[in-house]
Amino acid sequence: MYCMNVWLTVRSPREVDTVQGLLAEAAELSREEPGCVRFEVYHSQSDATRFLLIEQWESRDTWENHHQGGAFADICRPHVLSLVDCESHVSTVVS
Repeated sequence: MYCMNVWLTVRSPREVDTVQGLLAEAAELSREEPGCVRFEVYHSQSDATRFLLIEQWESRDTWENHHQGGAFADICRPHVLSLVDCESHVSTVVS
């Protein structure tokens, strides 16, 4: 299992709704990609400019494939990344 947690901070508060809509669309498409186990987007109630992506992939390879096409290449790279600051963390589940 390959887990990734990503904090996104929208640079301009006026872009929050745009980013939220794009992330919702990207999450739906990502869930359909081969190897996606979990893909969720959370919107902070403490700071409206912050979003948290929680991703689980079958392997690092399936996560890397996600970045070559689909939701990431069509939505995130061209439309979201220019509007946010991104902090990614490869993670493990603590049980």
